[in-house]
Amino acid sequence: MIEAIPQTQTRADEAFDCLQTAIVKGELAPGEKIGELELCQRFQLTRGPLREALGRLESRGLLVRRPHAGVKVVSVSTEELLELYRIREVMEGLAARQAAARMTDEEVAGLQATLDAHEAMIEQAQGQAYYQAEGDYDFHHRIATGSRNTKLAQMLLGDLYYMVRMYRYRLSTSAGRPHRALGEHRRIVEAIAQRDGELAEFLMKRHINAARRNIEQKIEEGLLSF
Repeated sequence: MIEAIPQTQTRADEAFDCLQTAIVKGELAPGEKIGELELCQRFQLTRGPLREALGRLESRGLLVRRPHAGVKVVSVSTEELLELYRIREVMEGLAARQAAARMTDEEVAGLQATLDAHEAMIEQAQGQAYYQAEGDYDFHHRIATGSRNTKLAQMLLGDLYYMVRMYRYRLSTSAGRPHRALGEHRRIVEAIAQRDGELAEFLMKRHINAARRNIEQKIEEGLLSF
């Protein structure tokens, strides 16, 4: 049996990960105009890897390039963000229902272990933030893939996924929200483990609805601007 050769990150991969994390965490804010020289200096990057990373971020919809205006971090209006959450509420509800029927016991156990890791991370952040790296470490990503619905997963994990991640982190910094969100995640997983698709769908929809109401409250209080 031939062992797989471990994949090593290229400098472009490192630049991509660095910039994507900065966008998700708001260090590069929505709508912010960015220049190559500034990014090289700010993140200790070199031009070649940076340009490749910028192209990948643009293909994910996280950066937009306008003629004579340069490159900017993508941004959405208040109305567009709320609409994205309404779309998520329906689509991720369906994903949770199907995950309850289609995830293996091992996958459910892995999802529970991921939430344990999330809890440790939230405690490390003193309950002030709930950051999930993309892919298998992301609760919503695992539910989408666990649904075994290829078309649904493609829609949830395409541009919509990367756009929403930009705002999920910013919105997780509300007082008490990280612990509440984690508790909501745990109840969804309990329903999936019980193979109760109807309950899993209901809890997921309620979870995303709560996140949308959190956005609306922040906007009303002037704590979230676009």
